[in-house]
Amino acid sequence: MASSECRVLSIQSHVVSGYVGNKSAVFPLQVLGFEVDAINSVQFSNHTWYKHVKGQILNSQELRDLFEGLKLNNLHQYSHVLTGYIGSESFLYEVVEIVKELQKNKPDIIYVCDPVMGDNGKMYVPKELLPIYRDQLIGLADILTPNQYEAELLTGVTIRTEADALEAMRVLLNKGAKRVILSSTDIGDAENLVALASYRNDGKMEAIRLEMPLLPATFVGTGDLFTALILAWSHRHPNDLELALTKVASSMQHILKRTIKWAQERTPDGVKPTVGQLELKLIQSIAEIQHPETVVTATRLQL
Repeated sequence: MASSECRVLSIQSHVVSGYVGNKSAVFPLQVLGFEVDAINSVQFSNHTWYKHVKGQILNSQELRDLFEGLKLNNLHQYSHVLTGYIGSESFLYEVVEIVKELQKNKPDIIYVCDPVMGDNGKMYVPKELLPIYRDQLIGLADILTPNQYEAELLTGVTIRTEADALEAMRVLLNKGAKRVILSSTDIGDAENLVALASYRNDGKMEAIRLEMPLLPATFVGTGDLFTALILAWSHRHPNDLELALTKVASSMQHILKRTIKWAQERTPDGVKPTVGQLELKLIQSIAEIQHPETVVTATRLQL
């Protein structure tokens, strides 16, 4: 199936201003050739790192109503479903039911699950979401993209080394995920961020390592962008996860470097850029999203 024939149902957050959730995911997917139908789990004025946030939260019945409307018009024929930030237990249960319906309707649909729960040792969703992800959604996922903290929550494995990370990914594969990609870990050094990926090939676990330069800024929305790009490049290269990850990471490096450059040009020397100045420069990076020049390369691990 060519990208032009692909349709993605993306269920995650939305902001009016800035780039997180669907605002980080939809544009890259569209310019890479995907039709995207977005359901916004929340609609906020801006992301939560700003001083003030206003907005609305979609409830589980409203999600069901939207999906039923799609079904009644036979508009639920998707090649992919993507889920990100979800803030309530009842909403996540409804997501489980929708994913199951879509998989029953089209058994070869690809489900990409970003189990957004927290980072840096802190949960920012209700703790009741953890067992739903762990016991119900992992087993439905074709691609699972937790960060290190989320992988630790889902597996009970404390990750301090690459071997720990491989063990956590093994647990997630055993729970039914077909591909596991740790979008970020703390096992790199002071200059590099390490991501890891794993899958099974004829029953044998394969693993891939991706090392990316750490950049001197803190960004919001990068996990949502990473997962969307994983969906797109994995579709283009379904049998070459190394190449897909290389494309994803290279594209992100270009976007983040452009974002930093733009922010630094607008701040005096010695002054940190504001949260607003570090909003991802996605529109300006359309060429690097579509045709990323390789600046980092994924490598296969010998297990």
